[in-house]
Amino acid sequence: MGMKNRDVRRRGARSRSSAGPAEGPRRDPRETAFVPRAANAPYRVFGENLEPGAVQQMDNACRLPVAVAGALMPDAHQGYGLPIGGVLATDEAVIPYAVGVDIACRMKMTVLDRPVTALATAQRELTRAIEKETRFGVGAEFSDRRDHAVMDADWSVTEVTRRLKDKAWAQLGTSGSGNHFVEFGVLTVLEVVGGLPPGEYLALLSHSGSRGSGATVAEHYSRVARDLHPELPQALGHLAWLDVSSGAGQEYWAAMELMGAYAAANHELIHRHVARALGAGVLLDVENHHNFAWRERHLLPDGTDREVIVHRKGATPAGEGVLGIIPGSMAAPGYIVRGKGDPSSLRSASHGAGRRMSRTRAKQEFTWADLTSVLKERGVTLLSAGLDEAPMAYKNIETVMAAQKSLVDIVARFDPRLVKMAPAGEAPED
Repeated sequence: MGMKNRDVRRRGARSRSSAGPAEGPRRDPRETAFVPRAANAPYRVFGENLEPGAVQQMDNACRLPVAVAGALMPDAHQGYGLPIGGVLATDEAVIPYAVGVDIACRMKMTVLDRPVTALATAQRELTRAIEKETRFGVGAEFSDRRDHAVMDADWSVTEVTRRLKDKAWAQLGTSGSGNHFVEFGVLTVLEVVGGLPPGEYLALLSHSGSRGSGATVAEHYSRVARDLHPELPQALGHLAWLDVSSGAGQEYWAAMELMGAYAAANHELIHRHVARALGAGVLLDVENHHNFAWRERHLLPDGTDREVIVHRKGATPAGEGVLGIIPGSMAAPGYIVRGKGDPSSLRSASHGAGRRMSRTRAKQEFTWADLTSVLKERGVTLLSAGLDEAPMAYKNIETVMAAQKSLVDIVARFDPRLVKMAPAGEAPED
């Protein structure tokens, strides 16, 4: 199920640079001062004992004069600007770092018509398919470039994307680093999903985004936004916004939409080529973005029903009846969920289990022997990864799911069995 996003120019619990587009002369910070909202925009917190830094970042975001409402997901942890797991609705403004550095980071699952027993009897074949049909690591590319209609799109929508086209093509179909992965596992369908009856199936699951191109777009337009808002205090600097009706705002939105199409193409190619390598048919596809901004109509806490820009940074769309994927870790289950459309979360849910410790701490605290023991216990074969992605560095996925029962229903469970991530030592791109 692809996520279709309209051009921004069309209409459609507890509260708590490099040269940019012409926007006129930069304002002198001595001539203006930051004026926050009279009262913070309300937001709902899901889960307990969330990282204080993440809560503070959400408080900061809700001080912005363009903020309308928000929500903090149970997998939340500190990021840049808006916390990962943060959802923020704004009035006619888009915040590059509330979308995220990895624009359109997303999930995709393909259910294949091969038997589940292939995980044991054909592990070498499955391994070859993953290792041949995608690439991991910072700057990973295909020397023999892959074809997809996304490369026929208009990459000149901004000067930034025009310069990125060649790099993007070289990286098309690759997975990058950080928490990005491709894995096979057992999907246990609990009720009919997309016509697929209950039962156990072999499934392929991937997690990655728009690679280096998306990061370049994010960094460029965040610098533009900060230049336009010198009045923002240091703690709010990464929350600088662009008016969506402005030249810069329209440029960013067009670039973001292109990165969304590009990220979807990356996943499509990985899944298409893996299935082809296995000679397997596809029974079902499910996918969703979780680093993006959408123009949506919402019933807001002030009682109004109107269109706003909803940023979901590390949060899954969970409109009523909408399918999404919430992964756990390399040794913990993930879930296909059906959204309930809860307005208090801005129709959102978590994007995963969420980290409970930093990468640095994970590498200090755990050993390869620790990781090997956990993987053996869970029946997982790891092809490559770094210790910073050890499952012990993540929150308990069952606790996270319990905290969002009002947001989603679980319709299927995915248990990883054969996992590949970027090798140890690669810088994270997530």
